[in-house]
Amino acid sequence: MSELPPAIESRADFAAALNWAFDHSMARPARRIVCVDPSFADWPLDAPALHEKLTAWLRLPQRRLVLLARDFEALPRCHPRFVAWRVDWSHAIETRMPQEGEAPELPTLFVDDADLAVQLVDRRHWRGRAELDAGQARLWRDRIDVVLQRSTPAFAPDSLGL
Repeated sequence: MSELPPAIESRADFAAALNWAFDHSMARPARRIVCVDPSFADWPLDAPALHEKLTAWLRLPQRRLVLLARDFEALPRCHPRFVAWRVDWSHAIETRMPQEGEAPELPTLFVDDADLAVQLVDRRHWRGRAELDAGQARLWRDRIDVVLQRSTPAFAPDSLGL
């Protein structure tokens, strides 16, 4: 695992940066990882290797993965393995949606509880930044925590079939 944050100049770079971020955060190990995206359709969430790493990390005490999205409809279609895997870990994975009118444009962001942040700045051209900067990560956490405090649970891990 490289200590240097990767450059993000393409869609493949974005996926690589997210994989680097998960690896880096789980190696510390971070207690909380927050992922924000309008839909998570473009995230590499369906990789079995990621599920294995997340499983090992979530087995540690007091670990929490938070997903904040405007819309979770693309998740079952784009990441069916992740959706199935998440059922067993629903006690440690929160899926949240901002209230109507709150945060009209969600950033595409990965932030942990220390100093790591990955942000996709320009989705059209797949430009972004990955950085190890405690101050910047704190600013992102503060901004996202405001939205999370007013958000509602979304995307139940299973349906009751009523």
